[in-house]
Amino acid sequence: MYDELVKRELDWSHVITFNLDVYLMNVDHPESYQNYMRKNLFEKTNIYPDHSHFPFRPTSAFEDKISGSMGIDLCILGIGTNGHIAFNEPGSSFLSRTRVVNLDEQTIEDNSRFFGSVDDTPKQAITMGLGTIMESKKIVLMANGDHKLNILNVAMNGEVTEDVPASVLQNHDNVKVFYCD
Repeated sequence: MYDELVKRELDWSHVITFNLDVYLMNVDHPESYQNYMRKNLFEKTNIYPDHSHFPFRPTSAFEDKISGSMGIDLCILGIGTNGHIAFNEPGSSFLSRTRVVNLDEQTIEDNSRFFGSVDDTPKQAITMGLGTIMESKKIVLMANGDHKLNILNVAMNGEVTEDVPASVLQNHDNVKVFYCD
């Protein structure tokens, strides 16, 4: 998605970003989300550095920064194989706000491909909460691959339950879902 956006040579000078989550790790680590976003979007566009925000402690200050920017116009999400969005793991409250979370074993296993082993994969993150996400004016949920098709179907067509955090999106008035195998 970022490659496509960069190719379009858009004017990003008025864009303010709020990333959904970060691992609790050194921000200079090659697999940190800060580093990923810097390499894949920020360095390739004219987004001002002070317009790019990542969740931080105290988490309430991150929430205040979102509110001070008049909220989130567009929230772009992926979905985990266990139904998480951002790092809101199964059991997350639909009312949750930005907070530190322990990552689910399935999430750690799925993300270990980026770190070489499960042991080297971060076990905690700071994530935007489901309540914060649901306040976005528009939401886009994207899923890619056969391994995501079942959970996407459960989340979008099954029971709305905190056991499948992405299912809360059924309660939002402006959601677009995209799937690519």
